[in-house]
Amino acid sequence: MTPTGTSPKILVTGGAGFIGSHTVVSLVEAGFEPVIVDDFSNSERSALDGLRAILGRDVTCYPVDCNDAVAMDDIFQKESPLGVIHFAAYKAVGESVAKPLKYYRNNLDSLLLLLELMPKHNVKNLVFSSSCTVYGQPEQLPVTEETPRLPAQSPYGNTKAIGEDILRDAVRANVPVKAMALRYFNPIGAHPSAQIGELPLGVPANLVPFITQTAAGIRSSLTVYGNDYHTPDGTCIRDYIDVMDLADAHVQALRKLNEDTAEASYDVINIGTGRGETVLNVIKTFEQETGVDLNYVIGPRRPGDVEQVYADVSKANTVLGWTARRSLAESLRDAWRWQQKLSL
Repeated sequence: MTPTGTSPKILVTGGAGFIGSHTVVSLVEAGFEPVIVDDFSNSERSALDGLRAILGRDVTCYPVDCNDAVAMDDIFQKESPLGVIHFAAYKAVGESVAKPLKYYRNNLDSLLLLLELMPKHNVKNLVFSSSCTVYGQPEQLPVTEETPRLPAQSPYGNTKAIGEDILRDAVRANVPVKAMALRYFNPIGAHPSAQIGELPLGVPANLVPFITQTAAGIRSSLTVYGNDYHTPDGTCIRDYIDVMDLADAHVQALRKLNEDTAEASYDVINIGTGRGETVLNVIKTFEQETGVDLNYVIGPRRPGDVEQVYADVSKANTVLGWTARRSLAESLRDAWRWQQKLSL
């Protein structure tokens, strides 16, 4: 089975990454034809094999750097997409502190290039991958889209805030783009087929892949950073959202933009579950759902960690007609199946 060419095409930058690859699946299921642009600097080509297994066919993929103006111009010319979902970005917080210029150049230049090419090729719809990192440690919870943004804790987080500002200012200047920034919280899980999932390069920076790697014996133990926070069990609280729910939100955002009759528009929307979970509760839920006992230790607080943050998702519910449907337990079971497949 091959692409028919009759479905509206959507350019998915970073489409071989964790969130991007799951969004490709949701796009196909919704009747769109995704076109991946990914240079595999932060992803693996095996994701394309997983997509083939799920979809029963190949997805068009250009192994191109999203900062390559000539190549990107050619792709727009050849594919004539209806819209763009922009995931492509470096995302390691620690590396961004050590190499800020690398992050600013890559993450911001790629967005600027899209905003130059889209009007040239009469492409109006842009969904931008933003992050709850723009909120820092909020004074009130849950955070709404009106919650003040605080100074970013890292250059990575700052690229998301600056990216939002670029979109806002471009639309104010009547650049003919309809843009929506999705501020998502903590993506976890994997596709239920275990064909695609999170594939961290090196030591995981996120909790769930560290949990699954510890359960699989790849890591000797898991460190919980701090148990003296002002939370029910002393550990940090986050809003963990299943990656498939997150993928569906991108499709809904794209549909909403396509229905918008404005010449230029910009909006931001939180994408989370609306619930906060402590680190220890995530660990205990994983143990309950998998029957695997985790070797974890309590360590000191980690500098820069936010104590607790979770989303008010009423805007996503009303504007996008979207709500998170998958439970923490379901997400952890899917993540474990994916890890088991990797360990074969």
